[in-house]
Amino acid sequence: MPVVHRFDPPERFVAGTVGEPGARTFFLQAREGPRLVSVALEKQQVTALAERMDELLDELMNDSRVRAVIPAVPPLASEDGAPLDQPIEEEFRAGTMTLSWDPDDERIVVEVFPYTEAAVVDPAQVGEDLTEPEPEEVFLVRLSAAAARAFVKRAELVVGAGRPSCPFCGHPIDPDGHLCVRANGFRRRSE
Repeated sequence: MPVVHRFDPPERFVAGTVGEPGARTFFLQAREGPRLVSVALEKQQVTALAERMDELLDELMNDSRVRAVIPAVPPLASEDGAPLDQPIEEEFRAGTMTLSWDPDDERIVVEVFPYTEAAVVDPAQVGEDLTEPEPEEVFLVRLSAAAARAFVKRAELVVGAGRPSCPFCGHPIDPDGHLCVRANGFRRRSE
């Protein structure tokens, strides 16, 4: 039986980072009273979760069966620009994530499972019947639609606060510059 870090609903659920652009560690963090859980993940996972959550909320706005009010933008009072809560102690590194809508409770449900080597499928195993092992831990968060919109907005800001992109090749520019393949090796610097 896995340990379930359940927040239904959390007082705070955010994506945030620790470190300088180019060397940031991304976290999902939930807090309820004194209980605080932080799960490390990749920047691309934060982006994917925020994009899919935003799409799901848009779909729900247009679904006549949904009785809840689904805001098109986050309510003003829900803006959260504060840093991650301290202490930041990584429970686990995120692997698989699921996102769903609970129509009975009218909540967005986010489940995050730890990364395991056993969950990685080799291309030669694609047609095989594989059994994924039971996870040791699960991070489970249930959010109102308004809280989900606020999460999306903050996640987009956090992801966008990294290194600027090179206008020619699209790769990130470090503070000391980068060798741009589209500019014949000319060293570009961030402004």
